Amino acid sequence: MRAEPATRPPASPWPAWPDGFGAGEEERRALLVLSALRGITPRNMLALALERGSAANTLAAIARGQAGSEQDRAFARTLRAQDIEAAAEACGSRFVPWSSTEYPAQLRQIHDPPSALYVIGRVPSDVTLAVAVVGARRCTALGREAAHEIGRGLGLAGATVVSGAARGIDAATHEGALSVQGSTLAVLGSGLDVAYPFDGRSLVRRIAREGSLVSEYPPGVPPHAHHFPARNRIVAGLCRATVVVEGAERSGSMITAEHAMEFGRDVFAVAGAANSPLSHTPLQLIREGATLIRGSDDLLEDLGLELDGRRIERQVALDPVERRVLAEVIEPSLPDRLAAALGMSVSEVVGTLMRLELRGFVRNVGGRFETTLKPHPATHA
Repeated sequence: MRAEPATRPPASPWPAWPDGFGAGEEERRALLVLSALRGITPRNMLALALERGSAANTLAAIARGQAGSEQDRAFARTLRAQDIEAAAEACGSRFVPWSSTEYPAQLRQIHDPPSALYVIGRVPSDVTLAVAVVGARRCTALGREAAHEIGRGLGLAGATVVSGAARGIDAATHEGALSVQGSTLAVLGSGLDVAYPFDGRSLVRRIAREGSLVSEYPPGVPPHAHHFPARNRIVAGLCRATVVVEGAERSGSMITAEHAMEFGRDVFAVAGAANSPLSHTPLQLIREGATLIRGSDDLLEDLGLELDGRRIERQVALDPVERRVLAEVIEPSLPDRLAAALGMSVSEVVGTLMRLELRGFVRNVGGRFETTLKPHPATHA
Protein backbone atom coordinates (compact mmCIF):
# COMPACT_ATOMS: atom_id res chain seq x y z
CA MET A 1 0.00 0.00 0.00
CA ARG A 2 1.42 3.37 -1.02
CA ALA A 3 2.09 5.80 1.80
CA GLU A 4 0.45 9.21 1.63
CA PRO A 5 3.16 11.91 1.59
CA ALA A 6 2.94 14.80 4.02
CA THR A 7 1.46 17.88 2.40
CA ARG A 8 -0.02 21.09 3.69
CA PRO A 9 -2.20 22.80 1.10
CA PRO A 10 -1.83 26.57 0.80
CA ALA A 11 -4.45 28.40 2.86
CA SER A 12 -5.01 30.97 0.12
CA PRO A 13 -3.31 32.34 -2.99
CA TRP A 14 -0.35 34.58 -2.19
CA PRO A 15 0.45 37.95 -3.73
CA ALA A 16 2.17 37.77 -7.11
CA TRP A 17 4.14 40.33 -9.09
CA PRO A 18 2.04 42.61 -11.34
CA ASP A 19 1.28 41.36 -14.84
CA GLY A 20 4.05 42.31 -17.24
CA PHE A 21 6.50 43.06 -14.42
CA GLY A 22 9.86 43.36 -16.18
CA ALA A 23 8.38 43.22 -19.71
CA GLY A 24 9.74 45.69 -22.26
CA GLU A 25 13.14 47.37 -22.39
CA GLU A 26 12.53 50.05 -19.73
CA GLU A 27 10.98 47.50 -17.37
CA ARG A 28 13.81 45.04 -17.98
CA ARG A 29 16.45 47.66 -17.15
CA ALA A 30 14.61 48.65 -13.98
CA LEU A 31 14.23 45.04 -12.87
CA LEU A 32 17.92 44.31 -13.43
CA VAL A 33 18.75 47.14 -11.01
CA LEU A 34 16.06 46.04 -8.53
CA SER A 35 17.50 42.51 -8.53
CA ALA A 36 20.82 43.90 -7.30
CA LEU A 37 19.40 45.79 -4.29
CA ARG A 38 20.07 43.96 -1.04
CA GLY A 39 18.53 46.25 1.57
CA ILE A 40 14.89 45.53 0.69
CA THR A 41 13.46 42.04 1.12
CA PRO A 42 11.55 40.27 -1.68
CA ARG A 43 8.38 40.52 0.42
CA ASN A 44 8.70 44.28 0.91
CA MET A 45 9.63 44.83 -2.72
CA LEU A 46 6.63 42.76 -3.82
CA ALA A 47 4.31 44.91 -1.68
CA LEU A 48 5.86 48.05 -3.18
CA ALA A 49 5.55 46.66 -6.72
CA LEU A 50 1.86 45.89 -6.20
CA GLU A 51 1.36 49.46 -5.00
CA ARG A 52 3.36 51.05 -7.86
CA GLY A 53 2.36 48.63 -10.64
CA SER A 54 5.64 48.28 -12.52
CA ALA A 55 9.38 47.71 -12.10
CA ALA A 56 10.17 51.21 -13.37
CA ASN A 57 7.81 52.84 -10.86
CA THR A 58 9.12 50.62 -8.05
CA LEU A 59 12.72 51.66 -8.77
CA ALA A 60 11.71 55.30 -9.01
CA ALA A 61 10.06 55.15 -5.57
CA ILE A 62 13.23 53.69 -4.05
CA ALA A 63 15.44 56.27 -5.81
CA ARG A 64 13.25 59.09 -4.45
CA GLY A 65 13.54 57.75 -0.91
CA GLN A 66 9.91 56.68 -0.68
CA ALA A 67 10.88 53.05 0.06
CA GLY A 68 13.92 50.96 0.84
CA SER A 69 17.00 52.02 2.76
CA GLU A 70 19.46 54.86 2.25
CA GLN A 71 21.95 52.22 1.13
CA ASP A 72 19.46 51.05 -1.52
CA ARG A 73 18.99 54.62 -2.74
CA ALA A 74 22.72 55.22 -2.99
CA PHE A 75 23.32 51.85 -4.61
CA ALA A 76 20.51 52.31 -7.15
CA ARG A 77 22.06 55.58 -8.31
CA THR A 78 25.38 53.86 -9.09
CA LEU A 79 24.03 50.73 -10.79
CA ARG A 80 23.71 50.46 -14.55
CA ALA A 81 21.41 47.80 -15.98
CA GLN A 82 23.70 47.20 -18.96
CA ASP A 83 26.61 46.43 -16.64
CA ILE A 84 24.56 43.87 -14.70
CA GLU A 85 23.37 42.18 -17.88
CA ALA A 86 26.89 42.18 -19.34
CA ALA A 87 28.18 40.49 -16.17
CA ALA A 88 25.42 37.89 -16.46
CA GLU A 89 26.33 37.15 -20.05
CA ALA A 90 30.03 36.99 -19.16
CA CYS A 91 29.40 34.09 -16.78
CA GLY A 92 27.19 32.32 -19.31
CA SER A 93 23.86 33.13 -17.68
CA ARG A 94 20.71 34.86 -18.85
CA PHE A 95 18.20 37.07 -17.08
CA VAL A 96 14.70 35.59 -16.74
CA PRO A 97 12.18 38.16 -15.44
CA TRP A 98 8.75 37.41 -13.98
CA SER A 99 7.14 38.41 -17.29
CA SER A 100 9.14 35.82 -19.28
CA THR A 101 7.48 32.66 -20.57
CA GLU A 102 10.63 30.88 -19.38
CA TYR A 103 9.93 31.79 -15.76
CA PRO A 104 8.98 28.49 -14.02
CA ALA A 105 5.24 28.20 -13.58
CA GLN A 106 5.66 26.37 -10.27
CA LEU A 107 7.46 29.38 -8.75
CA ARG A 108 4.49 31.60 -9.58
CA GLN A 109 2.52 29.58 -7.01
CA ILE A 110 4.76 30.13 -3.97
CA HIS A 111 5.01 32.73 -1.25
CA ASP A 112 7.46 35.58 -2.03
CA PRO A 113 8.41 34.37 -5.51
CA PRO A 114 11.60 35.93 -6.91
CA SER A 115 10.93 38.78 -9.32
CA ALA A 116 13.58 37.40 -11.68
CA LEU A 117 16.15 34.63 -11.97
CA TYR A 118 19.65 34.34 -13.35
CA VAL A 119 19.90 31.01 -15.14
CA ILE A 120 22.55 28.80 -16.70
CA GLY A 121 21.05 25.83 -18.51
CA ARG A 122 17.39 24.89 -18.44
CA VAL A 123 14.87 25.41 -15.66
CA PRO A 124 12.35 22.55 -15.38
CA SER A 125 8.98 23.76 -16.61
CA ASP A 126 7.12 20.73 -15.22
CA VAL A 127 7.00 20.54 -11.43
CA THR A 128 6.05 16.85 -11.59
CA LEU A 129 9.52 16.00 -12.88
CA ALA A 130 11.60 17.88 -10.29
CA VAL A 131 12.52 16.60 -6.82
CA ALA A 132 14.60 18.38 -4.16
CA VAL A 133 17.03 16.44 -1.98
CA VAL A 134 18.56 18.36 0.93
CA GLY A 135 20.36 17.67 4.18
CA ALA A 136 23.36 18.25 6.41
CA ARG A 137 26.60 19.77 5.21
CA ARG A 138 28.58 17.78 7.79
CA CYS A 139 26.88 14.51 6.99
CA THR A 140 27.80 10.94 7.83
CA ALA A 141 29.19 8.47 5.31
CA LEU A 142 25.84 6.63 5.38
CA GLY A 143 23.97 9.87 4.73
CA ARG A 144 26.22 10.71 1.81
CA GLU A 145 25.70 7.22 0.38
CA ALA A 146 21.91 7.51 0.74
CA ALA A 147 21.85 10.93 -0.95
CA HIS A 148 24.02 9.71 -3.83
CA GLU A 149 21.78 6.66 -4.34
CA ILE A 150 18.60 8.78 -4.29
CA GLY A 151 20.06 11.32 -6.73
CA ARG A 152 21.15 8.49 -9.01
CA GLY A 153 17.74 6.80 -8.89
CA LEU A 154 15.90 10.03 -9.65
CA GLY A 155 18.30 10.72 -12.52
CA LEU A 156 17.66 7.29 -14.02
CA ALA A 157 13.91 7.84 -13.69
CA GLY A 158 14.12 11.06 -15.71
CA ALA A 159 13.49 13.49 -12.85
CA THR A 160 15.47 16.69 -12.37
CA VAL A 161 17.34 16.53 -9.06
CA VAL A 162 17.34 19.93 -7.31
CA SER A 163 19.57 20.94 -4.41
CA GLY A 164 21.81 23.75 -3.22
CA ALA A 165 25.31 22.55 -4.22
CA ALA A 166 26.51 22.79 -0.61
CA ARG A 167 29.02 20.27 0.68
CA GLY A 168 27.65 17.07 2.20
CA ILE A 169 24.17 15.84 1.25
CA ASP A 170 23.59 18.46 -1.47
CA ALA A 171 26.84 17.62 -3.24
CA ALA A 172 26.28 13.86 -2.99
CA THR A 173 22.81 14.25 -4.48
CA HIS A 174 24.05 16.24 -7.46
CA GLU A 175 26.90 13.78 -7.96
CA GLY A 176 24.47 10.86 -7.92
CA ALA A 177 22.42 12.38 -10.71
CA LEU A 178 25.51 13.35 -12.71
CA SER A 179 26.94 9.82 -12.37
CA VAL A 180 24.17 8.54 -14.67
CA GLN A 181 24.02 11.64 -16.88
CA GLY A 182 20.77 12.63 -15.20
CA SER A 183 19.33 16.12 -15.01
CA THR A 184 20.33 18.19 -11.98
CA LEU A 185 19.84 21.82 -10.96
CA ALA A 186 21.57 23.80 -8.20
CA VAL A 187 20.05 26.89 -6.62
CA LEU A 188 22.81 29.14 -5.29
CA GLY A 189 22.76 31.64 -2.43
CA SER A 190 25.15 33.92 -4.31
CA GLY A 191 25.75 35.16 -7.83
CA LEU A 192 26.31 32.39 -10.34
CA ASP A 193 29.93 33.47 -10.74
CA VAL A 194 30.59 33.20 -6.99
CA ALA A 195 30.49 29.48 -6.18
CA TYR A 196 29.97 28.58 -2.55
CA PRO A 197 31.33 26.69 -0.72
CA PHE A 198 34.64 27.63 -2.32
CA ASP A 199 35.89 24.04 -2.14
CA GLY A 200 32.84 23.03 -4.17
CA ARG A 201 33.61 25.17 -7.20
CA SER A 202 34.52 22.15 -9.36
CA LEU A 203 31.08 20.64 -8.72
CA VAL A 204 29.33 23.93 -9.49
CA ARG A 205 31.30 24.24 -12.73
CA ARG A 206 30.34 20.70 -13.66
CA ILE A 207 26.66 21.39 -12.95
CA ALA A 208 26.92 24.51 -15.13
CA ARG A 209 28.25 22.36 -17.98
CA GLU A 210 26.01 19.32 -17.59
CA GLY A 211 22.97 20.62 -15.71
CA SER A 212 21.55 23.96 -14.61
CA LEU A 213 22.33 26.75 -12.14
CA VAL A 214 19.78 29.23 -10.80
CA SER A 215 20.04 32.26 -8.51
CA GLU A 216 17.91 35.28 -7.72
CA TYR A 217 21.14 37.23 -7.13
CA PRO A 218 23.07 38.91 -9.95
CA PRO A 219 26.72 38.11 -10.70
CA GLY A 220 29.22 39.36 -8.16
CA VAL A 221 26.91 39.02 -5.14
CA PRO A 222 28.80 37.09 -2.43
CA PRO A 223 27.16 34.50 -0.20
CA HIS A 224 25.58 35.86 2.99
CA ALA A 225 24.01 33.88 5.82
CA HIS A 226 20.51 35.26 5.17
CA HIS A 227 20.68 34.27 1.49
CA PHE A 228 20.48 30.56 2.23
CA PRO A 229 17.12 30.42 4.04
CA ALA A 230 15.77 32.61 1.22
CA ARG A 231 17.34 30.28 -1.35
CA ASN A 232 15.54 27.32 0.23
CA ARG A 233 12.10 28.62 -0.79
CA ILE A 234 13.22 28.41 -4.44
CA VAL A 235 14.59 24.88 -3.98
CA ALA A 236 11.26 23.72 -2.53
CA GLY A 237 9.18 25.82 -4.92
CA LEU A 238 10.72 24.36 -8.06
CA CYS A 239 9.85 20.80 -7.04
CA ARG A 240 6.91 18.48 -6.58
CA ALA A 241 8.58 16.95 -3.52
CA THR A 242 11.40 17.51 -1.05
CA VAL A 243 13.49 14.70 0.43
CA VAL A 244 15.47 15.29 3.64
CA VAL A 245 18.55 13.16 4.32
CA GLU A 246 20.06 14.05 7.72
CA GLY A 247 19.75 17.37 9.48
CA ALA A 248 20.44 18.65 12.96
CA GLU A 249 17.98 20.64 15.02
CA ARG A 250 17.12 24.03 13.44
CA SER A 251 18.87 23.02 10.22
CA GLY A 252 18.35 24.61 6.82
CA SER A 253 16.84 21.35 5.58
CA MET A 254 13.95 21.82 8.02
CA ILE A 255 13.36 25.28 6.52
CA THR A 256 13.23 23.76 3.03
CA ALA A 257 10.80 21.05 4.18
CA GLU A 258 8.58 23.65 5.87
CA HIS A 259 8.50 25.67 2.65
CA ALA A 260 7.53 22.53 0.72
CA MET A 261 4.64 21.84 3.10
CA GLU A 262 3.58 25.50 2.98
CA PHE A 263 3.45 25.27 -0.82
CA GLY A 264 1.42 22.05 -0.70
CA ARG A 265 4.28 19.86 -1.98
CA ASP A 266 5.20 16.36 -0.77
CA VAL A 267 7.83 15.79 1.92
CA PHE A 268 9.88 12.61 2.43
CA ALA A 269 12.57 11.79 4.98
CA VAL A 270 15.27 9.14 5.36
CA ALA A 271 15.33 8.02 8.98
CA GLY A 272 18.64 7.57 10.77
CA ALA A 273 19.70 6.30 14.19
CA ALA A 274 17.46 7.75 16.89
CA ASN A 275 20.43 8.80 19.01
CA SER A 276 22.20 10.69 16.20
CA PRO A 277 21.94 14.50 16.25
CA LEU A 278 21.75 14.38 12.44
CA SER A 279 18.54 12.33 12.66
CA HIS A 280 16.69 15.14 14.44
CA THR A 281 15.19 16.81 11.38
CA PRO A 282 14.18 13.65 9.45
CA LEU A 283 12.65 12.04 12.56
CA GLN A 284 10.83 15.24 13.49
CA LEU A 285 9.39 15.46 9.98
CA ILE A 286 8.29 11.83 10.10
CA ARG A 287 6.54 12.48 13.43
CA GLU A 288 4.74 15.38 11.76
CA GLY A 289 3.57 13.20 8.87
CA ALA A 290 6.39 13.12 6.30
CA THR A 291 6.71 9.84 4.43
CA LEU A 292 9.57 7.63 5.57
CA ILE A 293 11.66 6.22 2.73
CA ARG A 294 14.60 3.81 2.78
CA GLY A 295 16.03 4.87 -0.55
CA SER A 296 15.23 5.60 -4.18
CA ASP A 297 13.05 2.50 -4.64
CA ASP A 298 10.57 3.74 -2.02
CA LEU A 299 10.72 7.30 -3.33
CA LEU A 300 10.14 6.39 -6.97
CA GLU A 301 7.25 4.11 -6.03
CA ASP A 302 5.55 6.80 -3.96
CA LEU A 303 6.06 9.40 -6.70
CA GLY A 304 4.80 7.03 -9.40
CA LEU A 305 8.13 7.14 -11.27
CA GLU A 306 9.88 4.17 -12.87
CA LEU A 307 13.36 3.38 -14.10
CA ASP A 308 13.18 3.18 -17.87
CA GLY A 309 15.33 0.59 -19.66
CA ARG A 310 15.69 2.72 -22.77
CA ARG A 311 16.83 5.67 -20.68
CA ILE A 312 19.40 3.44 -18.96
CA GLU A 313 20.79 2.35 -22.31
CA ARG A 314 21.19 5.99 -23.37
CA GLN A 315 22.62 7.31 -20.12
CA VAL A 316 24.68 4.58 -18.49
CA ALA A 317 27.97 3.17 -19.70
CA LEU A 318 27.32 -0.58 -19.50
CA ASP A 319 29.83 -2.88 -21.14
CA PRO A 320 28.61 -5.33 -23.83
CA VAL A 321 28.42 -8.27 -21.42
CA GLU A 322 26.42 -6.26 -18.88
CA ARG A 323 24.01 -5.19 -21.60
CA ARG A 324 23.54 -8.80 -22.78
CA VAL A 325 22.85 -10.09 -19.28
CA LEU A 326 20.55 -7.20 -18.35
CA ALA A 327 18.56 -7.66 -21.57
CA GLU A 328 18.05 -11.35 -20.72
CA VAL A 329 16.65 -10.68 -17.23
CA ILE A 330 13.08 -10.43 -18.47
CA GLU A 331 11.60 -12.36 -15.54
CA PRO A 332 13.03 -13.60 -12.21
CA SER A 333 15.77 -16.01 -13.26
CA LEU A 334 18.46 -18.23 -11.74
CA PRO A 335 22.05 -17.55 -12.84
CA ASP A 336 22.41 -20.99 -14.41
CA ARG A 337 19.35 -20.46 -16.62
CA LEU A 338 20.74 -17.11 -17.77
CA ALA A 339 24.13 -18.71 -18.42
CA ALA A 340 22.54 -21.42 -20.59
CA ALA A 341 20.47 -18.89 -22.53
CA LEU A 342 23.45 -16.63 -23.16
CA GLY A 343 26.07 -19.30 -23.78
CA MET A 344 28.19 -17.99 -20.91
CA SER A 345 29.74 -19.63 -17.86
CA VAL A 346 27.77 -19.47 -14.61
CA SER A 347 30.67 -17.70 -12.86
CA GLU A 348 30.76 -15.00 -15.55
CA VAL A 349 27.01 -14.45 -15.30
CA VAL A 350 27.11 -14.35 -11.49
CA GLY A 351 29.92 -11.79 -11.55
CA THR A 352 28.01 -9.65 -14.07
CA LEU A 353 24.79 -9.89 -12.04
CA MET A 354 26.64 -8.78 -8.92
CA ARG A 355 27.97 -5.71 -10.73
CA LEU A 356 24.48 -4.92 -12.03
CA GLU A 357 23.03 -5.38 -8.55
CA LEU A 358 25.58 -3.03 -7.01
CA ARG A 359 24.59 -0.43 -9.61
CA GLY A 360 20.89 -0.94 -8.91
CA PHE A 361 19.79 -2.50 -12.21
CA VAL A 362 18.81 -5.92 -10.83
CA ARG A 363 17.93 -7.33 -7.41
CA ASN A 364 18.33 -10.78 -5.89
CA VAL A 365 15.07 -12.20 -4.56
CA GLY A 366 15.52 -15.66 -3.05
CA GLY A 367 18.41 -16.52 -5.37
CA ARG A 368 16.58 -15.39 -8.52
CA PHE A 369 17.56 -12.14 -10.19
CA GLU A 370 14.96 -9.71 -11.50
CA THR A 371 15.26 -6.37 -13.24
CA THR A 372 14.48 -3.09 -11.49
CA LEU A 373 13.86 -1.39 -14.83
CA LYS A 374 10.66 -0.64 -16.66
CA PRO A 375 10.51 -3.20 -19.49
CA HIS A 376 10.70 -2.21 -23.13
CA PRO A 377 7.35 -2.22 -24.91
CA ALA A 378 8.72 -4.96 -27.14
CA THR A 379 8.96 -7.23 -24.11
CA HIS A 380 5.17 -7.55 -24.02
CA ALA A 381 4.72 -8.14 -27.73
